[in-house]
Amino acid sequence: MALMDDLLKGLALDKVISGGGVPGAVVGIGALLLAPVLIPVVAGAGKPVAKAVIKEGIKLYEKGKESFAEVGEVFEDLIAEAKAELAEDDKTSTNNQPQPIVVSD
Repeated sequence: MALMDDLLKGLALDKVISGGGVPGAVVGIGALLLAPVLIPVVAGAGKPVAKAVIKEGIKLYEKGKESFAEVGEVFEDLIAEAKAELAEDDKTSTNNQPQPIVVSD
């Protein structure tokens, strides 16, 4: 009994009562009693949500890969067109060079 009196008068009980008051202690005790019931429920509800988030992430990743592949193809096409235009410009610029005119007396 002396041990119980010491615990009731002890620093831990003073902290509980001064920190959260009696309602805080009741909520804490209630949470401890309900934890075995609430943890599986929260875990059970959290698992489908986590799976849904992961599935959406995978979908977005795959869509992103497709988009980047398309952008890469368009970029490669633009590079090929630019190179072809440069080659055409080089070909026409050599044909359009002024030719010397020879005048004979």
